[in-house]
Amino acid sequence: MAQISVDSLMGNNGPSYPEQIAAPFRKELTDNGFTQLLTAEDVDKALGVTDGKVKMVVLNSVCGCGARVARPGALLSLFGKVVPDEKLTLFAGMEKDAVALFRSKYLPGITPSSPTISLFKDGELVFILHRYQIERSAAGDIADALMQEYSKVCTKENEDAAVEALRQYFISTYDVDPLSVEQQQ
Repeated sequence: MAQISVDSLMGNNGPSYPEQIAAPFRKELTDNGFTQLLTAEDVDKALGVTDGKVKMVVLNSVCGCGARVARPGALLSLFGKVVPDEKLTLFAGMEKDAVALFRSKYLPGITPSSPTISLFKDGELVFILHRYQIERSAAGDIADALMQEYSKVCTKENEDAAVEALRQYFISTYDVDPLSVEQQQ
């Protein structure tokens, strides 16, 4: 049985959830090429640089109303012709120092919520899907919104091998082929 730590009940920097609850949600992204940002230093190292790269950041969550479509939506967006240069993720309620820095430094003035999916270029926010936008959408709608933004800011061409690996993930995990014309109708 999952145990909730005393730290999480006391409201300090301990995780809010047992790791076994967060683990499958982490895995969905990391198995598909996302790099985890586990510390505040990881966040600054990834986003605090001027390198011309477009970076997608999924602020992951266990929230059923938004997270259930945020992760698949983010993954479906990676079937397009252009994609972000880097895919990053951090987990709300788990890596609290990393999330606190991410929100205060890279999302200043934006009401904290999770999940969110954002795009950054040279450390600057260029696009964000907020929780309220995510929880009202289907995964395909999230993917469409992201791909529309990719067409504006991304230059990295997608690779056939990456598309096929992601396709196989959807077939094995969701029993659906996102590239099948029959299933899209």
